[in-house]
Amino acid sequence: MPAKVERFIDSDEAPAVRGFLHRPPEPSGDGLVLTHGAGGNCDAPLLVALAEAFAEAGLSVLRCDLPFRQARPHGPPRGSGAEDRAGLRRAVRVVRGFATGRVFLGGQSYGGRQATMIAAEEPALTDGLLALSYPLHPPGKPAQLRTSHLPKIQAPSLFVSGSKDPFGSPAEIQSALRLVPAPVSFLLIEGAGHDLGFGRRVGKGMQDVPLRIVRAFFELFATANKH
Repeated sequence: MPAKVERFIDSDEAPAVRGFLHRPPEPSGDGLVLTHGAGGNCDAPLLVALAEAFAEAGLSVLRCDLPFRQARPHGPPRGSGAEDRAGLRRAVRVVRGFATGRVFLGGQSYGGRQATMIAAEEPALTDGLLALSYPLHPPGKPAQLRTSHLPKIQAPSLFVSGSKDPFGSPAEIQSALRLVPAPVSFLLIEGAGHDLGFGRRVGKGMQDVPLRIVRAFFELFATANKH
C-alpha cells in the first residue's frame, strides 16, 4: 500500500504552514518537515521523491512551502530569513502535534541552510537534520562561507551534496562539517550538481538517490543512538 498524500494547511497562527502531508502505510511514529530552496517550492522533484521514500520507510512527511514562497509564487527570499525560520519552527511544532516519536527537519539548499540555523538557535526544536545541497558559499566566492552557526548544532545531521555542486565542493563541505559537534554524516552523489540529479528530468543513474538518502539517514541515527 503506497503512502497517502493530502494537501495540508494550518493557518491558526502566523506564519501559516502550507504544503502536502505524506502519511505512511505503516507509521513508525516519527515525522519529518521537508522544505525547498530559494528558487523553487515544495513541489521540487527531489522533495516529492524524497518525501515518498521517507513515507514508505514509516515517517509522516510534511513537505511545505516557506513563508517567502507563500507570499510570492516566484522570486528569491528577501531579508535575513527570520520569517522563514519562524515558518520552520511552526512546521516542526505542527508535526509534533500528531507525530508520537522523533521529529526531524530538512531542506534543500536555502531551506536546508535555514533548517540548520534554526536548529542552532533552538537545539531542542528538532531531533535531527537533513541538509540537501547545503549552500556553503555563493558560486565562485569560496571566501564567503556560511559556517558561523555550525558549531552550535547539537542534533545529528546528514549533509548530502553533489560532486559538481558550485555552492561547495565535497572537500569544502567536509571541512566545514568538522565544525559541527554533533554526530554528522556526509553523503556524496557522484556526478550530480546542486539539484542532486533531480532537475526538470531525473539525471541518468540518479533514480536511486532518494533511497540512498533515506538509507544514509537511518544509518546515521542507528549509529548516533549507540553513543
